[in-house]
Amino acid sequence: MNISTLTQTWPQFSQQITEFIKQLGLDSLALHCDHAALRVNNTQTAEQLVQEFEVQGHVISNNIINGRPILIIKLATPLQLANQAVECVELPFPSDKVYPQEGWEHVELVFPSNAQNCQELVKEMIDKAPQLEQVIAGETEIKVKQSSPKGDNERLANPTIAFKLNGICVKVHPHDIQTIIASEND
Repeated sequence: MNISTLTQTWPQFSQQITEFIKQLGLDSLALHCDHAALRVNNTQTAEQLVQEFEVQGHVISNNIINGRPILIIKLATPLQLANQAVECVELPFPSDKVYPQEGWEHVELVFPSNAQNCQELVKEMIDKAPQLEQVIAGETEIKVKQSSPKGDNERLANPTIAFKLNGICVKVHPHDIQTIIASEND
């Protein structure tokens, strides 16, 4: 896998993501997509992608999260997701988990909130998008995972709700990734 492969697969991935966002009813909230994330299964591929991405942008964060490096690359030319410009790519180095497919894995949407934990975020999301209540309660085929990933120096709580269906994943969190990175320096 390389940048060329990612460029070729982005249109199909972004269309699937856009359709899933509509299926969840999140399109009516006009949430901003702050980044798209990749999955790779070996360190060599991750290192090659870092080199290739550095030609098309620059690394704005290189943190250890859950025991592995996760880089955020700000692109010189953003990706397009429907009518949005996606400025950043998340590149996690591999863990012990082997992914069935390498490449684009999820996008993250910003749901502006002061939620400090997943319970608060869920409540606010259901208030704005009541159709999510059944989904979050596990009453549909959509898998839901709640987490609070945090880098060593992050100052802002950024609880995350992930929705997954048929290998496509959309995550929702309260703060833009670039705001989180800036909080590390406060």
